[in-house]
Amino acid sequence: MKKVSVIIPVYGVEKYIATTLQSVLGQTYKNFELLIIDDASPDKSAEICEQFIDSRIKIIHQANRGLAGARNTGIRHAQGEYLAFLDGDDLWLPDKLEKHIAHLENSTNVGVSFSRSAFIDQDGKALGTYQMPKLKQITTPYLLTCNPVGNGSAAVIKKEVFAAIKFQDNLYGTIEDYYFDEHFRQSEDLECWIRISIKTNWQIEGIPEALTLYRVNSEGLSANLLKQLDSWEKVIEKTRSYAPEIVTQWETLARAYQLQYLARNAVRLQAGSMAVKLINRALVSNWRILFEEPRRMLLTLAAAYFLWLLPQTLYSFLETLALKNTGTSQKRRILQDQLLNSQEGCT
Repeated sequence: MKKVSVIIPVYGVEKYIATTLQSVLGQTYKNFELLIIDDASPDKSAEICEQFIDSRIKIIHQANRGLAGARNTGIRHAQGEYLAFLDGDDLWLPDKLEKHIAHLENSTNVGVSFSRSAFIDQDGKALGTYQMPKLKQITTPYLLTCNPVGNGSAAVIKKEVFAAIKFQDNLYGTIEDYYFDEHFRQSEDLECWIRISIKTNWQIEGIPEALTLYRVNSEGLSANLLKQLDSWEKVIEKTRSYAPEIVTQWETLARAYQLQYLARNAVRLQAGSMAVKLINRALVSNWRILFEEPRRMLLTLAAAYFLWLLPQTLYSFLETLALKNTGTSQKRRILQDQLLNSQEGCT
């Protein structure tokens, strides 16, 4: 049984970290080490972590270096052949590691295995909807348009992948090995997946189950959306520096997809005027998105304008019906994909 290094960056998550750690310690796959990276958290998160007594746990304290910096520290200390990342406010289902390790063991060309994710609210209650990304044949152009991994708690990765994209830099007075780019305080995971797709032969592939519970946080919504867009633009500029042909070919359509994605987030966070501005910018960036993904684009457009124009009570009623229908449809598709996946595994 191969060893997994579970890496949890910890910063300002005192309300959630205990249940996050419990979701790791309750995994059916038992051969793991749990590396908790205290990124100079200002609250009691580290103290809560120290209350857990388990020989597999190691707590590493460092000056604040952001999410990418905490993950890099974890990778440098990792002893496992597989690395799994979990943000301090998200949760795993008990069989997550077991299913990802089986996927990676059975797929020699896959270096990054990810799962679908179910949305939960700040109290841990299921919202009934899911992240439903494409699972296979993930190319660099596709990664430029969206992040199929979806969040920082969904992926389990072969350590060899990080060895292949390692670079050195001197950001804090000494030369160190880097994997995630610490110049990014957002979109650092997407930048990493793009770099893997361009610079290595490893494939990125998902499994159909929703094995990650991703917590929705509505704090600082509009400012955060604009920061996400700015970070994405910086990812594009970095990618242009070493793969200019790819960026030139796909940039405007990729930007349209990113703006559409942010507009959907604005709708989810009840920011009507922001959603309208973002979806209109998506159309201006590249109108071909209407033909590339007509259903999602039109639904996002309608939702943005309804949220902006309709009375709140009427919009909330329509939204509840739409989300219930979406969740039911997504759950049905997940079950169908799981059945198909199990049948393919038997052939």
